[in-house]
Amino acid sequence: MTDWTPYTARASEWFQALRDSICAEFEAIEREAGSDAAFQYTPWKRAAVEGGEGETGGGTRGGMKGQGFEKVGVNISTVAGGLANDFAATINGASADQNQFSATGISLVAHMANPHVPAVHMNTRFLTTTKAWFGGGADLNPPLPYDEDTAEFHAELKAACDAHGADYYERFKAWADEYFYIPHRQVHRGVGGIFYDHLECADEAAWEANFAFTKAVGEAFLAVFPRLVRRRMGMDFTPADKAQQLEWRGRYAEFNLVYDRGTLFGLKTGGNIDAILMSLPPEATWS
Repeated sequence: MTDWTPYTARASEWFQALRDSICAEFEAIEREAGSDAAFQYTPWKRAAVEGGEGETGGGTRGGMKGQGFEKVGVNISTVAGGLANDFAATINGASADQNQFSATGISLVAHMANPHVPAVHMNTRFLTTTKAWFGGGADLNPPLPYDEDTAEFHAELKAACDAHGADYYERFKAWADEYFYIPHRQVHRGVGGIFYDHLECADEAAWEANFAFTKAVGEAFLAVFPRLVRRRMGMDFTPADKAQQLEWRGRYAEFNLVYDRGTLFGLKTGGNIDAILMSLPPEATWS
């Protein structure tokens, strides 16, 4: 069986480099908005869980509050060890008897000050159990949708998908539409994007191909989202616009607390609570 340790290290290095590029771009936007806000970085260590032993790893939580970005978190982590016995059976390639895992990734959520600017989520990751796979995606969450922005966001992701798999965009767009749906509200939480998981690595060649695609997703996000922010962040907005944003943030919070797999995975694997819940908006309302 392949030793995925050096591959996990390569993926981890890339996720950190992507984090650095994204944070630099977001800080540049804050300067354009007349703010000196900057990311604050807080390292954390993973807590051991039942069934775990050896090195557990950790991560770095990055957060910023500014003029354009009301609250943004960009987190990276590389963790390993044992999954709790009752949780192991729910994870691809794991069981109570074979509960060892590793995971490395980047996770980002931005809640914007101006309701004309869409909120956004992006995450990419590499995990190993008895299997090895990539997952991730990005989705746009505008309180006040603009068809132009939606089309541009999807076009960038489609280009990234098309370069790596002829059916990737249609498959992963449909998966996002299914995944980012709030059943009890009977609405999607935004205007979609892509979502993929269990992009398995049968061998080193498959790993390289899947890693190249995952990098393309991160690069597509970095290319398109700052353009959308700059396009909308100077627009005037009304109290009604702000009220709609706050109510839509409530829907976002409901999804992340009730349905999101990443939230559950973090809580079940001894992750940092503040990093896990950084996706929650700074303010929301329920009417």
